[in-house]
Amino acid sequence: MTAVTVAPPSPNLALNQLVDQRRAEGASLVHLAFGEARLPVLPQLAEQLALGAARAAYGPVAGAESVRRAVAGYFTRRRLPTEADRVMVAPGSKPLLMALQLVIPGDVLLPQPAWNTYAPQAVYAGKKVFGVPIPTECGGVPAPGALRETIRRARATGADPRLLVLTLPDNPTGTLAPPSVIRELCALARAEDLLIISDEIYRDIVHDPGTTGFLSPAEVAPERTVVTSGLSKTLGLGGWRIGVARFPQGDTGELLRDAVLAAAGEIWSTLAGPMQQVAEYAFAEPPEIVARMRASARLHGAVARAVHRIAVEAGAACRPPTGGFYVYPDFEPLRDLLAGRKVTDSASLAGRLLDDSGIVVLAGHLLGDDPHALRFKAATSLLYGNEQQQEEALRADDPTRLPHIAGELARIAEGFARLKGAA
Repeated sequence: MTAVTVAPPSPNLALNQLVDQRRAEGASLVHLAFGEARLPVLPQLAEQLALGAARAAYGPVAGAESVRRAVAGYFTRRRLPTEADRVMVAPGSKPLLMALQLVIPGDVLLPQPAWNTYAPQAVYAGKKVFGVPIPTECGGVPAPGALRETIRRARATGADPRLLVLTLPDNPTGTLAPPSVIRELCALARAEDLLIISDEIYRDIVHDPGTTGFLSPAEVAPERTVVTSGLSKTLGLGGWRIGVARFPQGDTGELLRDAVLAAAGEIWSTLAGPMQQVAEYAFAEPPEIVARMRASARLHGAVARAVHRIAVEAGAACRPPTGGFYVYPDFEPLRDLLAGRKVTDSASLAGRLLDDSGIVVLAGHLLGDDPHALRFKAATSLLYGNEQQQEEALRADDPTRLPHIAGELARIAEGFARLKGAA
């Protein structure tokens, strides 16, 4: 029989299905393992979806010119001047990331830890993956010195690292790389002739834009940076699958765009017409879209900061979240105490939280982290309740004081405290 490439299912999707199953059986769980922006659909978006129902033809692979112009305007308003011919849309940013892995030669450099999809995609594309540590001060991207050393070691073994993937803000740590580090990484990418994928799907969920500077690699190294994004996180449209990519100017950008278009033509053909209608409206950013993005960023920030405080109070080291809706606690300070409870690595830590407290988290080793570390990702965006409660949370001055959110936070605090026998 011909050998078949077999990989385990995506761990966050598998855990989400497990939670649904357990809840259907009557279990009471606090779900922190799935990075879905659980927010109600803005009525105007539903109206656009209905208006686009008649758009049943395939259309151009890259997307209709009108939607590409809207996406180009979105990037241009973010200090990335863009023409429509440098943009394409797709059914989610995941297919775009996979297509880029397929068409860019060479091996891949990833933050360690990183979102759990990057490495499997690289493996499916036949690439070797090299993880690079992300110290606290680097905001979720590789330390430049460690990146340089990783490239050197990889080439010494005969590997050919050509592609660097960055996430801004970062998933899983919920932090944002400072501009100085981005500039260093871009200078290194030029010196080592690396292409950069800048995954900026959380760009509009910076908790305090007035004090947190966002610098895209595409501003510093525009000739070698592809930017990907989408509407899953900012507008809670994960199930609608709307992703976008912005390609560099010049020969490299044209080659990349044409190669991804060719791959797209054989894999997904085009973004569904009704979703292009939605994308054209959303990326044009009318006032109601801007207001919703600001309200959701405020909500995500408030709840993520609350979970961060809980983790620190429980004795964990934890990077203060500044973007997205994640925290990444490290219970290393409690290692000796936890060892007495048979918690010695990320898998047993996640298992203890589930068994003792009904708290579901994504263990760090599933994100490429050291399996022996006592770290996990907690996604805070599923704590907002049902649709009516979500609307209330979006409007609240302090959503963490709402009874339904405060109750979930109390369960998390009790569960984290129980780890060390304090509850």
